[in-house]
Amino acid sequence: MTNPIPLVEKEQLHAFNFAQEDVLTDLAARNKRRWDISRATSLGNIHRGKVEITFQTADGEKKRVDTTVWAVDDLFMVLKAGRYIPINSVLGVEFF
Repeated sequence: MTNPIPLVEKEQLHAFNFAQEDVLTDLAARNKRRWDISRATSLGNIHRGKVEITFQTADGEKKRVDTTVWAVDDLFMVLKAGRYIPINSVLGVEFF
């Protein structure tokens, strides 16, 4: 089955606007997201492994990107090639 959410290149991320409010309203979902982002960072740094990140733009569009996560802080995920996504815009992280 094909994922209907459009896949974008990490180099396109700078063209998107992201909302200030969190896309996840459920505390358990936010905690799972934080855990998954931490796992993705370890995978990226230790094994150079990619993950698929689903995120939402400020205008409500959902997008996906396949990339390596290099670092994370309280507000942003830093991806390969110096790109970043605000954590509060991340809907989920899928591992291959």
